[in-house]
Amino acid sequence: MKFEILNQPMRRSLRRSLRAVMSAGAIVLGLAATFAHAQTAKDPATLRVALLPDENASTLIQNAQPLKLYLQQQLKKNIEIIVTTDYSSMIEAMRFGRIEVAYFGPFSYVLARTRAPEIEPFAVGVERGSPTYQSILIANAAGPVKTLADVRGKPFGFGDQASTSSHLVPRAHLLKKAGLDGEKDFKPVHLGAHDAVARAVQAGQVPAGALSKAIYDNLVSRNTIDASKLVTLDVSAAIPNYPIVMQGNLAPALKHALRDAFLGMKDKEVLKSFRVEGFVATDDATYNVLRETAQVLRLDIAKMK
Repeated sequence: MKFEILNQPMRRSLRRSLRAVMSAGAIVLGLAATFAHAQTAKDPATLRVALLPDENASTLIQNAQPLKLYLQQQLKKNIEIIVTTDYSSMIEAMRFGRIEVAYFGPFSYVLARTRAPEIEPFAVGVERGSPTYQSILIANAAGPVKTLADVRGKPFGFGDQASTSSHLVPRAHLLKKAGLDGEKDFKPVHLGAHDAVARAVQAGQVPAGALSKAIYDNLVSRNTIDASKLVTLDVSAAIPNYPIVMQGNLAPALKHALRDAFLGMKDKEVLKSFRVEGFVATDDATYNVLRETAQVLRLDIAKMK
């Protein structure tokens, strides 16, 4: 085989040809990627918006009607408000694309993100000027629990296992403040929704329990529970507030519109759906503290429902 050495003009011509081919290839690949994204990016006519089932479902849906109207006006789409039966079913609905937007509890978001890493938190509620809230630990005023230490050897009421302020945080609080391990020092009783915990403690069905302080205050203000029959044992440190989360495969323009709609939400009647004063931007890293709390409690979040 005979090889010839290219002269300078020939080498320049070859380099130009190669650059042209590479440039054309890049354009083709770019167009293919754009087309693939366009094929997967979703812009549905109806957006399914799920609210965390931390209270009675019918109450949540009724209170969310102003939110539904607001989002319809802002997004120019049909809005369907959904309240799932429990935290686990909401996580699965997000995982399998049966809802587009969700108002997760902080820890249930962490669990959902473990199963669906493509979902995106983009807004977080602000209460009293801070994007945080607290858990409150309460006891029946006439019952045997007067201090955290008195919880030892007794039932303690929690909400859903995936709840932040009605399970993860108060369970860690009992361990840190009173040295009480839920695996051996008391009996965890999971009652589902936050309001179910408050009612059970008031009725003496469990001597003590924990729930979101914001929900507790709301239940008291609505006379749903009688504060005179309950005592506060303690409140937790600040917890990152509930995030608004969207599917990662939504069309960019829709994502932008959703951010604008929530971050620009000012109507008090609409904000009542979330028990907040407004929303600010957030991201996944904000919720690392809950992943660390789960590690302290030796909880395997990859296996939790």
